[in-house]
Amino acid sequence: MTIEFLLCLGALFFLAGIGIPIAYAILVSSIVYLFAAGESIGVAGKVLMDGLYQSFILLAVPLFIVAAGIMNAGTISDRLLRFCIALVGRFRGGMGHVNVVASLIFSGMSGSAVADAAGIGKIIIEMMTKTGHYTRGYAAAITAASATIGPIIPPSIPMVLYALVSNTSIGYLFLGGIFPGLLMGVVLMAVNWWISWRRDFALDEPVPLTDLPRLTVRAFPALLMPAILLYGIYGGVTTPTEAAAVAAFYALVLAGVFYRSISLKALGQIMVESARSSAAIGLVIGGALILNYIVASENIPSMLAEHMVGLDVHPLVFLLGVNVLLLLLGCLLDATTIILVIIPLFLPTCRELGIDLVHFGVVAVVNCMIGLITPPYGVLLFVINAVTRIPLTEIIREIWLFLFVLLAALMAMILFPGIVLWLPRLFGYAG
Repeated sequence: MTIEFLLCLGALFFLAGIGIPIAYAILVSSIVYLFAAGESIGVAGKVLMDGLYQSFILLAVPLFIVAAGIMNAGTISDRLLRFCIALVGRFRGGMGHVNVVASLIFSGMSGSAVADAAGIGKIIIEMMTKTGHYTRGYAAAITAASATIGPIIPPSIPMVLYALVSNTSIGYLFLGGIFPGLLMGVVLMAVNWWISWRRDFALDEPVPLTDLPRLTVRAFPALLMPAILLYGIYGGVTTPTEAAAVAAFYALVLAGVFYRSISLKALGQIMVESARSSAAIGLVIGGALILNYIVASENIPSMLAEHMVGLDVHPLVFLLGVNVLLLLLGCLLDATTIILVIIPLFLPTCRELGIDLVHFGVVAVVNCMIGLITPPYGVLLFVINAVTRIPLTEIIREIWLFLFVLLAALMAMILFPGIVLWLPRLFGYAG
């Protein structure tokens, strides 16, 4: 490890430590390395532009963000929510189950945990607290926990980013996330039922079963989006990026033409907010591309792979160790930074040890999502706090049991790769 790279790391940790946004910290520390190594600043521009022009898949990110924004702004989310209430709201802990099922369904449209929590999550929290059956902290905690499912079930922005750095099929990553996402939903609903029984939460007034067909019909066009998305990719009709464009267009047609629930002014606001979100992610991606070039120039991934293979580490031990590290980093860094900067360091070792990259990618994304609700700096905890004004202390007090069962689900995915790989293999994946 050269003195130039140590200077780069020092600058990165110092800037991040004093509160500089991580994207700017990465960019500045990369420039420090280039100056110290005597390289032209133009190298950064070349690496950045080459990386963006060669990564057509990155166009999927802003398109999924637009689709999520349209879903939140129109009545689509409301129709889905009413369908979920009719489906599972009659059971013990009904609105908690609705919270989880709504996240499972909405995750098939947004691909973003933050979009899920800030959008439909805010609505459900208000419904849960209005009845008086649930405390504010509990409603916020289960909302944050269920929002982690958003980027696991396709579409998934983090998996798009992982596909970028690992050169793995985004289609198989999407398929690999379906069962893990459902598993996360099941364990969250189980613990919600147990807590509701222990605390004797009052039953919510059930929606008559006779209303279920009508509510299903009203929600059916929105429920079709994940099916359209997956058919486009696996039916050979569209590339993943084109599927993202189809998802955004379908959301626009539903909200603007079919449901007539969005105005041109609202659409303009959605585009502006989507552009801001995309630019924020784009800055991190740009910085990560330059930093990854520096790491590759230092030959660090190859040295790490050779060192790990030389130690004769068992693949499972390596996988467990990496996941512990990612959990710790998830308390401090956002998922985008971990996927773009940290995970590429381990990919050569995964290849050397024979670890399947689709399995590793899905597990790593699940890990990053759990980091979003890990105190004290879980991003989703702050998002829920910002949109609801529920004190962080109340949310953190209730989050621990949900965090524990999600970690148990993560361990099951690590120990039993078939949970991730069965569906991709069914569709022809040879890994």
